[in-house]
Amino acid sequence: MTAAAAAVDREAERLTELDSAIGDADHGTNMQRGFAAVVKALTEGEAPATPGAVLTAAGRQLISSVGGAAGPLYGTLLRRAGKALGDAAQVSAEELRAGLSAGVDAVGQLGGSAPGDKTMLDALVPGVAALETSFEAAAAAAGDGAVATVPLQARKGRASYLGERSIGHEDPGAASSALLLAALAEVAA
Repeated sequence: MTAAAAAVDREAERLTELDSAIGDADHGTNMQRGFAAVVKALTEGEAPATPGAVLTAAGRQLISSVGGAAGPLYGTLLRRAGKALGDAAQVSAEELRAGLSAGVDAVGQLGGSAPGDKTMLDALVPGVAALETSFEAAAAAAGDGAVATVPLQARKGRASYLGERSIGHEDPGAASSALLLAALAEVAA
């Protein structure tokens, strides 16, 4: 979570620029505030003892501190992944992939979206699937998925209100999702 917060902090301005083209120009600021709150919550007081508890606590914090749709979506992703991991003191890469896959499924259900709708799922779905290969492959697939949103017309979220004008812009949620999987790969390395 610390690496994710650092990545979001570094890229907050870019995320906001992406969001200014097809959203309400607050994605970077919201994500920055949310992940700063996550780090604070996880480092002050008694830290959660298991990977599942860390993800669940981070998800709760994102829901309560990130505005717009990003808070509930990222919060759902992490909370559902944490629930899937349960109380295990350690998890394997396969268990982490399965947990994140459960989280991604929950995001799709919550948002009523699927890959190709120009949302965070366009980065998350290929990224989490590529975890079967490696953390580095997951980061690369998520990054490629985010870039692949540029020619798409948004079918979900605020960008969908723009219709064809959403074409030609990278989805900010996909970009921030790629950052999170890149942070995971960085820590795993």
